Amino acid sequence: MSKPLEGKVALVTGGSRGIGRAIAQKLAEDGATVAVHYGRNGKSAEEAVAAIKAKGGKAFAIGADLTAKDAAQKLFAAFDAEGKKAGGNGKFDILVNNAGIAPLVGFAETTEAQLDELLAVNVRAPFFIAQEALKRLNDGGRIVNLSSVVARLPAKGLAAYSLTKPAIDSLTKSLAFDLGTRNINVNAVAPGVIQTDMTAAFTGSKEADEGVMSGQALKRIGQGDDIADVVAFLAGPGARWITGQTIEVSGGTTITL
Repeated sequence: MSKPLEGKVALVTGGSRGIGRAIAQKLAEDGATVAVHYGRNGKSAEEAVAAIKAKGGKAFAIGADLTAKDAAQKLFAAFDAEGKKAGGNGKFDILVNNAGIAPLVGFAETTEAQLDELLAVNVRAPFFIAQEALKRLNDGGRIVNLSSVVARLPAKGLAAYSLTKPAIDSLTKSLAFDLGTRNINVNAVAPGVIQTDMTAAFTGSKEADEGVMSGQALKRIGQGDDIADVVAFLAGPGARWITGQTIEVSGGTTITL
């Protein structure tokens, strides 16, 4: 039985851990060759690649610091070099702008340096990565951006992070309009609370988990696979008539508050 992404090449930023790793694994399971990007932790990326290969998938790791002003150029230089070793030709089909940071810091305590880093990684990097990707992205391709439920629902201690995510929703709509002539679909996925190392401060204990679930319609803590499945759908043929949308994947968080 053929796989929905057989023969496709995907790039997942921040694909070495958390939600990004789950996305990379799912896209590989669906048949894509996956470039697993990492910022600083190359070991984690190699472990993610090894896990994909152990299940019969195809993947390779690429590193680039997304806080740098030339992050997009460095990312794709690594993609070209490592992709060539894996038999690629520099072209690809699926971009997942997943990488992001979310320091748990109150509004009054947020420094200029922290805000600059957030804007660099969460807004500037996906903008210019998408711009650079257009030189290599095949017509009929897919771009999936990672937004967040906090774009619509305020969260204590996340004021600076929260202001970066409406920018991703807006970028998604703009790119969808601009790239429609190339039959490239652009959508965003907005997770709620997902159990990863990034959310360790407010998940993992009985009390913390109950607090999270009290604000959700579905009474469990979200997992990386819950997001990965939706991203894979948007990257696949079944989403051919969906573009410019932000799809919330939060267990019904915003409908209960």
